[in-house]
Amino acid sequence: MATKVMHFNQKKHVSHVSHHSSHTTKHVVKEHSSRKSSSKSVNQVQHTHATEAMAEPAYTVPAFRQRSADEIEEYQRVSSHVGKGLASIQKELHRMKVATKTQVENIALTREVQEMMHKKMTLSTETDKAPDFMVALRPHTVWEKTPVKLFCTVDGHPRPIVKWYKGGKPVDPLSAPGKYKMESKYGVHSLIISRCVVSDTAEYSAVATNSHGSTTSKASVTVKRPAGGACQLFGQVPHTTVIHHSKLEITMLDRFGVSFGTEGGSIRLVCTMVVVPDLPNVPPLAQWYRDDKLLKAGKLAEIKVGGGAATLTLPHLAKDDEGLYTLRMWTKDGTTEHSAYLFVKDAAPSVAGAPGAPISIKAFDINSDYVLVAWKPPNTTNEAAITGYFVDKRESGSATWSQCNDSPVRICKYPVHGLKVGHAYHFRVRAVNSAGISRPSRESDKVTALDPAERERLQVIKLDGKHEVVIKDDDLEGVPSAPGQVVATRNTKSSVFVQWDPPKHPNHLMGYYIDASLVGSKTWAPCNHKPYKHTRFVVHGLTPGETYVFRVQAVNVYGLSDESQESTPISVEPALKRGVEYATPSAPHGITMLSCDGASMIIAWNSPKHGGGSKINAYYVDKRDADSLAWKEVNSAPTKTRTYTVNGLTEGTFYEFKVQAGNLAGVGVPSAPSTPLKCEAWTSAVPGPAYDLAFREVRGDSLVILWKVPVYTGASAVTGYIVEMAKKGHHYHPLNEEAIGHCYLQVTGLEAGAEYTFKVKAVNAEGVGKASQTSEPVVAKALPGTQEIQCGVDEDTGDIFLSFEACEISETSNFAWSKNYKEISDCPRVAIETKGKHSKLTFVNPDVSDLGAFSVHVTDTEGVSASHTLTEDALNTMLELSYNIRHPIVPLKHQLNYEVLEKGHVRFWLQCLKMSPAVTYRFIVNDKEVTSSDSHKISHDVNTGVIQMTVDHFSKASEATYTVQIHDGRAKNQSSLVLVGDVFKAALKEAEFQRSEHIRKQGPHFAEYLSYHVDDDCTVLLVCKVANVKKETVFHWFKDEEEIVLETPPNVMSGSVALPISLFSRKDQGHYKAKLSDDRGKDTSVFDISGQVFDDIINAIAHIAGSSASELVLQCTPEGIRLQCYMKYYTEEIRTAWLHKDSKISSSEKMRIAGTAEMAWMQIREPSEKEKGHYSIQIMDATKSHTRTFDLSGQAYTDAYEEYLRLKAAAFAEKNRGRVVGGLPDVVTIMEQKTLSLTCTVWGDPSPEVTWFKNENEVVSTEHAKITLEANKFASLTITAVTSEDSGKYSINVRNKYGGEFVEITVSVYKQGESPPEAKIGGRGATPAPLASKTPAQTPTPVQTHIPKTPTPSLKSPTPSLKSPTPSPKSPTPTAKSPTPTPKSPTPTRRVKSPSPARSLKSPTPPRK
Repeated sequence: MATKVMHFNQKKHVSHVSHHSSHTTKHVVKEHSSRKSSSKSVNQVQHTHATEAMAEPAYTVPAFRQRSADEIEEYQRVSSHVGKGLASIQKELHRMKVATKTQVENIALTREVQEMMHKKMTLSTETDKAPDFMVALRPHTVWEKTPVKLFCTVDGHPRPIVKWYKGGKPVDPLSAPGKYKMESKYGVHSLIISRCVVSDTAEYSAVATNSHGSTTSKASVTVKRPAGGACQLFGQVPHTTVIHHSKLEITMLDRFGVSFGTEGGSIRLVCTMVVVPDLPNVPPLAQWYRDDKLLKAGKLAEIKVGGGAATLTLPHLAKDDEGLYTLRMWTKDGTTEHSAYLFVKDAAPSVAGAPGAPISIKAFDINSDYVLVAWKPPNTTNEAAITGYFVDKRESGSATWSQCNDSPVRICKYPVHGLKVGHAYHFRVRAVNSAGISRPSRESDKVTALDPAERERLQVIKLDGKHEVVIKDDDLEGVPSAPGQVVATRNTKSSVFVQWDPPKHPNHLMGYYIDASLVGSKTWAPCNHKPYKHTRFVVHGLTPGETYVFRVQAVNVYGLSDESQESTPISVEPALKRGVEYATPSAPHGITMLSCDGASMIIAWNSPKHGGGSKINAYYVDKRDADSLAWKEVNSAPTKTRTYTVNGLTEGTFYEFKVQAGNLAGVGVPSAPSTPLKCEAWTSAVPGPAYDLAFREVRGDSLVILWKVPVYTGASAVTGYIVEMAKKGHHYHPLNEEAIGHCYLQVTGLEAGAEYTFKVKAVNAEGVGKASQTSEPVVAKALPGTQEIQCGVDEDTGDIFLSFEACEISETSNFAWSKNYKEISDCPRVAIETKGKHSKLTFVNPDVSDLGAFSVHVTDTEGVSASHTLTEDALNTMLELSYNIRHPIVPLKHQLNYEVLEKGHVRFWLQCLKMSPAVTYRFIVNDKEVTSSDSHKISHDVNTGVIQMTVDHFSKASEATYTVQIHDGRAKNQSSLVLVGDVFKAALKEAEFQRSEHIRKQGPHFAEYLSYHVDDDCTVLLVCKVANVKKETVFHWFKDEEEIVLETPPNVMSGSVALPISLFSRKDQGHYKAKLSDDRGKDTSVFDISGQVFDDIINAIAHIAGSSASELVLQCTPEGIRLQCYMKYYTEEIRTAWLHKDSKISSSEKMRIAGTAEMAWMQIREPSEKEKGHYSIQIMDATKSHTRTFDLSGQAYTDAYEEYLRLKAAAFAEKNRGRVVGGLPDVVTIMEQKTLSLTCTVWGDPSPEVTWFKNENEVVSTEHAKITLEANKFASLTITAVTSEDSGKYSINVRNKYGGEFVEITVSVYKQGESPPEAKIGGRGATPAPLASKTPAQTPTPVQTHIPKTPTPSLKSPTPSLKSPTPSPKSPTPTAKSPTPTPKSPTPTRRVKSPSPARSLKSPTPPRK
């Protein structure tokens, strides 16, 4: 058959020569015999298509022919020396290839290889480079109204141009100014979308283009609208699914910027921050990312958080460290992030002009002696072109590097041979150009040379020292013989399990091809398209209901064998059992060796974790030499046990084994190969390993481990076992100091949810043997719904039983009962009955021989099991109960007891679980039977099972022992009550109390004594309930023996009376009393409000007040900033605490704490920067704390501080403005020719200016009207010889720079002989005339009026008016007086302020909640 061979370093397209992905070897095997006719045309078509699609034409190796024995020997000799020079190889090839066609094709192959190598050399000398995304775009999911930044890093020469697209359309920043921002710095290209909206959800792409091509990177952006409209900000690093909760507030200060480093050097990226609270033992959580990949602390990256800074140190810089670095800090509100790019330039070369070091060294196709190392080339600018690379290796733990290739390899991949199996290696690469050799790259991760079971080994052959061809290293000698018998069995409804015998002459077998054909058809269809290595195969995709036959062919590089015989026909039907379809079992596991005699091994394995729904009835074992890839069947006939003796082994050879399990549905997948086991006779005197470790009764703190005795016992019998346990992440330690003699151990003291593993060592007289294979990990956690074994006695038969109900079962589950963990087989002492999930073990004539630990295990489940230890005491108790059931008694629900009834009667009673109407009984008191009479009433109730006797007059003579004897059919019982001594005295005292209570209740009395209740409005009510009252019944309240008289007398006819106490405080403590009386008698109830009762009431008020408390509100005053909390009621007795930045505040001149009945407040006097921060008040009741907060920082503090300064300035201005202190009347009446003197005292700081007006016109000082101002304090207007023309409205304007005010006076001049006008009472006691006042024309309209008696207005901030929730009857809430008295005359207020800046603005007070 002709084989197409393509070198794994070949590229599929010329334009992709710089791509460094791995290429795999392809082998195409031509069919033998019947397939030969179609092979040629198929290969020709494939060759034509490959030539058109690939820059390098594929080469077709000629078909192998049948060679003579001499030719085969010569071929093998030549194949073993393929590393010789091209001339010697061509001679040997000419000698081997007799046919002329073969020689021509070989020359064509050599020519094609040379042409391709020449093309690669030409391309490698070019420094130009097509665009390539070093960091591609990544998807983002953001909230609405938040920005998002898409960025990428592009490499290429000439420098590529990057264009951005949204949904395939170019992004135009001018279409939405401010929406998009594009940046390009240091090779990093970014697109920033500000304030995203839902319509921005789309696929965005960045297209990089230069003269050598273009490339595209795409990513999706999803914009979400949060529920409720709340917006949440996230960083640019991908969101993790794990949320790290933090209570820290973090503010980043100095942040690292774009950084530059040099190869071989080190660099530190530092970000300082403020952490609140700063806890040294609880540092904040910081995560570092490079190009969205989370970094972990190690020798290449040192991460430190603490001391107010987060630091990332890269001690050994390499080009691999270049990228975008992001620091993510977890805070109280989510995360905060910062990103910057780090550039790493090449270190100074050892030789001028030498290239930089390669990057991204990785290992692929790892085998036991071969590893494929790949890397990326360094960037070249002015240096000479790279001509090749050297690959170095070193073993892990060694510091010595050795060169792997003698001459430079020109491509960025190299297969490294000569590795040692099981050894670990590191690799590095150096670049070479005409100037010299570069610095070595960063070494690769550790690679262990292990041969995968299914991987073909490859070998690289060099032609002329530079041309490489990949071939298989096996020497093949002709086609194999035909496989043996083929057997097909059912698997599923669309698949069949096929197995066959291997060929007698495999001849370096590559695998098998399986063919299928419908019965009656001559057409065969292939079931697999590449060689399958095993002798068992599941054929899928078959048509249900059809009947098929199968055949198998073996294959190697020479071609196909003859077909095997056809299998017997089989119909494709699902494996069914009781209508249920089953699957094949999962793989067995835990293969271990139990014994070896040098020629055979005994191996064991664990059952599959999943049985497939039907019972496992077969196991198949395969083996192979540890240094071979070919598996061989051990047992053609299935074995049902989980141990097997493998014979025919070679001593000193290592073997691997794998096992497959089979059930009704077919054979499942094979297990993983075992570790290599050496066939070496065991001669040790100590025992071999125990095996088949299993767990039972796994609970949160305990479990039971079981095992089987070792197959190899050593020089003497096994005497015991040592069990070792290891918690995950910890070392093994023994659980028992002395060896135990049985094969189980109960392990206690486990940590719930923790994972454990176990080992068991057998012990004999010679010592401790080899440890068993490590058990499967087990988690200390019970299965959901796990129940324990219940031990009981059958109520009908008296049988003693153990019952268990499984939390889960499967179709094939069985209940396996054991005693002392040895399975109970056919035992005459017990009977087992199972139904569904319930199983019951019943003892037959139980005795002490049945004592022990009984356990049950449900097979084919996840470990459903339980146990119960039957002790002698428990057995005796159940035997007694069993006797009672078989010898019945009258069952009693309650033994004989007594209760004191109303009026002091005493009732003796007992209750039977059941009784018949034929029951008989008698009461015996002190050995004398008592019959029913007027003083002793005896009765019973069949329905309730109660038998009772009521004694009307219980006295000292009633002290006795009371007994009731019951007979009901053949069952009987009795119960006694000893009522003597202290017990009798207590009963007698209770009876006498009930008699006195009966007498008390004949008149008015308290049905419920005084207690307190706190209403929702925080009013405290003393409440009681009265009974047997009438209209004439009188009720009185007292406090500390002083009667409390209410405005409304209590209404006793309502049945309940309450005393409300509003605005409850410490003054309300005292001794309260309620008296009830009429002509039939009286009753009294007292209640002491003090001590704990007072504290309980305050706590109840605090609970209501705290629940109703509003959030803290800000109130600015001239003195400072006030934080107020409104609530239904506040008193200083309520426990409150004010906090600033979580530190408690004490009342002081700086921070004054007080409150009113409606609110609690805290005043910050003369605030400064120190008072900024988070404030809260805690209102504490008995059970919880009610917290209200306010953040006085940022803009809130700025606004409040500005308002405080404004109010303070306004108060200062109001205090110092110009004003009239006193001395002027409202109205003046004067007779002609008299002298009028209007004099007043003025004040202001600085001294005010004084201006007089008459009828809105300014008065100028003259001889007739003289104006004076003495000492800037006393202002006067004197008018001599007044006439009627001097009548009018006079006013004075007093003002300074802070403002002023007008005062108006009405002057009336009457003639001699006339009666003066009637005077009316004015604001200053004068008698003004009804004259409307006007503001002088020269003066602007005043902004505020004032009361004459109160010239200085109050500057306090207003407090919302709140009514008392429940005003006290004695102290009603006074009505607030109007700030402006209502004038009795229509004369308006005559005093107004001069125009000045508004001084009455107040901080807004939000409405009460």
